[in-house]
Amino acid sequence: MDKLKIHGGNQLNGKIFISGAKNAALPLICASLLTKDTVTLTNMPMLSDIKSLNSLLLQMGTKIDEFDDFVDGHPTKTYSYTTLEATSLIAPYDYVRKMRASYYVLGPLLARYGHVELSLPGGCAIGARPMDIHLSALEQMGATIEIKNGYVHADINGRLHGADIIFKVASVGATCNILMAATLADGTTRIENAAKEPEIGDLIDLLNDMGAKISGRDTSTLTIEGVESLHKAIHKVIPDRIEAGSYAVAAAITRGCIELVNAQSSTLQTPLSILRSMGVEITEKDNSLIVDARGKKLVGQDIMTDFYPGFPTDLQAQFLALMLTAEGASMVTETIWENRFMHVPELMRMGANINVHGHASAIVRGVEKLSGAPVMATDLRASFALVLAGLVAEGETIVNRVYHLDRGYEKLEEKLRGVGADIERIKESDEAE
Repeated sequence: MDKLKIHGGNQLNGKIFISGAKNAALPLICASLLTKDTVTLTNMPMLSDIKSLNSLLLQMGTKIDEFDDFVDGHPTKTYSYTTLEATSLIAPYDYVRKMRASYYVLGPLLARYGHVELSLPGGCAIGARPMDIHLSALEQMGATIEIKNGYVHADINGRLHGADIIFKVASVGATCNILMAATLADGTTRIENAAKEPEIGDLIDLLNDMGAKISGRDTSTLTIEGVESLHKAIHKVIPDRIEAGSYAVAAAITRGCIELVNAQSSTLQTPLSILRSMGVEITEKDNSLIVDARGKKLVGQDIMTDFYPGFPTDLQAQFLALMLTAEGASMVTETIWENRFMHVPELMRMGANINVHGHASAIVRGVEKLSGAPVMATDLRASFALVLAGLVAEGETIVNRVYHLDRGYEKLEEKLRGVGADIERIKESDEAE
């Protein structure tokens, strides 16, 4: 199993190109299942999660073409997806256990084919993330749902029908699934308390380009008028705001200066406001974001995660690591997921001063220094928090289980080395030699 070896202490300066958004790309891929025509996605990130979802669609009969491409001179990928007719309507355990986002096939397959069998999903171990919101909404649209032997069995007689759906929480996954399902439903579907994340807007843009009739973008009320069929489209995936936020913290924690090329500052206003309050200088440009913490004394700030446009839960671990290098105490409150402080014991091995209260909050006190240590990654975003700590720790830090990072950060070591980090990947085969 690969590891990362980091020698801390280097100030990071330079430019990092921000890849296409993983959390946007995954539902966009599944939207291609709604049509027999080809859907082409550009600015696609090169991540293990993309490969896993592509493998699932290939197993279902989708033809996938891959092309090398460039965005602003930086290498990226373009994928074309064509599902003339699905050869399987089963999403098996061996595929779905690798990533929760596989559940995005549920809405499209049910809407187009009237049947789907989906293994209950896996993914990061950050608490219970039930699918009851997805399933209840689909039942309101006429689906018959049964769970047996670890699989969701969903059927409809004819077409899904429009419904007025009120989500009990603003779930991104459920919003995506019902949006896709409703495009081919008979009648009008209205979603109240819909998620408003930028990735939702990106999905709406693609679906409308494919011929869907969706209104209410960027609001909590979405209206979808069902159509008979959808058609081909070409769509560029939005930049990854979580990757951009993560590297913004890398600049801040090392007291360096990084320009995040291809970042959209409009999607990061709440995290950027926290950085500014801490004392970091932020310059927003048309197609980039400059994060400058050179010579700054940072001051701790309280953070509470919330649904967009609030502070993103996917940046909580990274900002918690940053608070360890700031003056004073900070309160970090997690309101979205339980068990999202599993990185704390690993940070404490490096000398962090953190007190966790239940599953919901942590008091973080700035420390004079962190010390390198072997640490274990527990989930995707927690993994990056450990990398951040390693970048400023004295001595050597070994981050184990970096397959978590490969799910969501493209060319991480290469990007960090490009701005001055002393970081390398140790492959399992290298250790055996």
